[in-house]
Amino acid sequence: MQIQVDIAIAGGGPVGLAIAGMLIARGIDAKKIALIDAKSLSAAAEDPRSVALSYGSRQLLEQIHGWPTTATPIQEIHISRRGSFGRTLIEAAEYKLPALGYVCRYGDVVSALADGLSNAEFHQLRPSRIASIHESSEHVSIELSDGQTLTAKLAIQAEGGVFGEQAPRAKHRDYQQCAIVARVETSSPLPDRAFERFTEEGPLALLPQAGGYALVWCVRPEHSEQLISISDEAFLQALQHAFGQRMGRFINVGSRSTYPLGLNAQVINSARTLAIGNAAQTLHPVAGQGLNLGLRDAAVLADLLAKEMSPVAFTAFEHKRQADRNITIRITDWMARVFASAPDQSLTQTMLGMSLGLIDVTPSAKRWLASHMMFGLR
Repeated sequence: MQIQVDIAIAGGGPVGLAIAGMLIARGIDAKKIALIDAKSLSAAAEDPRSVALSYGSRQLLEQIHGWPTTATPIQEIHISRRGSFGRTLIEAAEYKLPALGYVCRYGDVVSALADGLSNAEFHQLRPSRIASIHESSEHVSIELSDGQTLTAKLAIQAEGGVFGEQAPRAKHRDYQQCAIVARVETSSPLPDRAFERFTEEGPLALLPQAGGYALVWCVRPEHSEQLISISDEAFLQALQHAFGQRMGRFINVGSRSTYPLGLNAQVINSARTLAIGNAAQTLHPVAGQGLNLGLRDAAVLADLLAKEMSPVAFTAFEHKRQADRNITIRITDWMARVFASAPDQSLTQTMLGMSLGLIDVTPSAKRWLASHMMFGLR
């Protein structure tokens, strides 16, 4: 069976579904769009991972009726350096916004976007794997593992998959860190406040969610192995030592998982294939900018393709997205490396801690930081 479309989207996660919805909302014929993903929609909807969405991302998703009904608002973000004086506190009230961001289940975001597309007659090929890709001067030919062939004028790689594996990366960095992810509870939670606490091994983030917190704790690989293997009680004690007493005692932890961290950025695209979201830039989780950057990619690309369905749109996209992508990558990369570059109590870390205090009392600097976290470079 052969399917002919204008746009083929590889990746049916939030970014892939979002750009499908954005294209249709801008007048692209749904029947000319195909979405391919290795997971079934039901399997993706069951994904329990927590994701942080900025207020700007909420605005983008609401435009395509893809905002999840279950989302915990972040009213405040507290940024500090363990063992150092100085902190930055960003508050939604300062900017007259209902929230700085939100914490959601990945599966809930997928479900909301899928519901928003439920009446659209686009081609959904899932579960389905890409076996091979061939690009000519006129089109992209995609062969699926079940024998189907898809021909498209243009192809968008939105998450993982063959495109991402084959495309060379222009920038890579191994942070020598692993992220431990878990759900934790405290004896004295501070509703709607998120924490980003830097330690000598890396950042420790606590994101409010459903009465507890989504934990992302970045540590050295050998420490990660230890923290995964110890008892819950010992883990909570280690977390308490790293974070401090701001929310009383850590009293409960759910299942723990870990994954290595690295920076992959600036995929080298071709004339008719383009990577966006995690396929183009996989960032360190510090500041939770990965998915938000991908949704901004999707919005800009949808605008351009609605005006011209040709490789010219891809060229214009790379130009328009370069500044926002570069600044976001540099900020997250700098924070991930520099705040973990020296031990606690060192002069370097004392100065970095003081810099957080300086940002807090410099309205223009704090406003710029808050704006970029919520909306990117505008």
